[in-house]
Amino acid sequence: MIPIKAIPRQSWIGLALLLLAACAEKPSEKPAPLLTLAPVEFSKLSGWNGDDQSQALPALLRSCARLEKQPADKPVGPDGMAGTVADWLGPCQSAKSLPAGDAEAARRFFEGAFQPFVVADRKDPQGLFTGYYEPELAGSRAPDATHNVPLYRRPDDLILVNLGDFRADLKGDSIAGRVIDGTLKPYYTYQEIDEGALKGKDLELVWVADPIDAFFLHIQGSGLIRFADGSSMQVGYAAKNGQPFVAIGKTLLDQGELQKGQVTTQSIKEWLRTHPDRAASIMYMNRSYIFYREIKGDGPIGAQGVALTAGRSLAVDTKLMPLGAPIWLDTTWPADTPEADRPLQRLVVAQDTGGAIKGAVRGDIFFGSGEQALDYAGRMKQPGRYYLLLPRAVASRRAAAS
Repeated sequence: MIPIKAIPRQSWIGLALLLLAACAEKPSEKPAPLLTLAPVEFSKLSGWNGDDQSQALPALLRSCARLEKQPADKPVGPDGMAGTVADWLGPCQSAKSLPAGDAEAARRFFEGAFQPFVVADRKDPQGLFTGYYEPELAGSRAPDATHNVPLYRRPDDLILVNLGDFRADLKGDSIAGRVIDGTLKPYYTYQEIDEGALKGKDLELVWVADPIDAFFLHIQGSGLIRFADGSSMQVGYAAKNGQPFVAIGKTLLDQGELQKGQVTTQSIKEWLRTHPDRAASIMYMNRSYIFYREIKGDGPIGAQGVALTAGRSLAVDTKLMPLGAPIWLDTTWPADTPEADRPLQRLVVAQDTGGAIKGAVRGDIFFGSGEQALDYAGRMKQPGRYYLLLPRAVASRRAAAS
């Protein structure tokens, strides 16, 4: 990677123009989300007594291990909305002493250590909950007649710029690009990379067989590659090209190819497979591309840097919500599943994010790996609400300040 300090002076002119463009007023159909929190009692959490909260403890302990490595005075969440790391050390230490699988002990722990807050967007607590999964793809460590779709490592010429380093009001925003003639330019699009822009640069991590499965791997961000000899490789997010993500399901809906209420991962895949002459052009409408690295040990790894737990890890909008915090989820199971429309109420932990996860009340449930996980994740698009659990010390300060 080219160090920022080594970029020629002319490139800063290009960067300045990009910064100005990022700051430009853009028309919006609706106001930007505004997160609000209101304290509630645990007795108001629908389904709370019906969950086995001990099943969420492994996820919480992984997040605690991550927090405990950070300075005690480091803010947790956007603008320190969840206090500092010091506020979490006590609850994290108590969580370690809980007996595994003891639902009653876990419930008492959470009720004693945390205060729930209903999360709302401008006082509206209703939001959208979707699902994601870890795909499994057939692959090869070298290209052959069957496996000819490469997954690339992060290129050395990819430059990531945190705009918050330049303007406080751009905190959380970033751009990516490459230097051309001393100027920072946008990086290659999904189409350009797929058509060979990185070919011959020795960046291939692994090769897979199916371009459609590879496309959905880029949406999920991580996956398991299985080889013919029975071995496997877990691949995870290393970087992205900085180009905009476009949900092709909405594209197919707008074009009348799919009907409202029928847009699922399964239906999108089926359309792509039955329209091979148009599949590539539709997939290329999504310009975003993910670069990968091999994951050693437990995985997949979420945005917090910890391994995700099936059914208990949630992706959130990290511009608005803190990573590592427990969240009470109150939604319903997706259609066309055995539990269709029944309550899906459980304790989860915010451990990931995603390009499509935007908003104050917006969550993406990690359903695990394989076909069954795909079946649930691909159909999940349910209304609901959630409640953020904050340490009692943080809740007390919020109450005193209000």
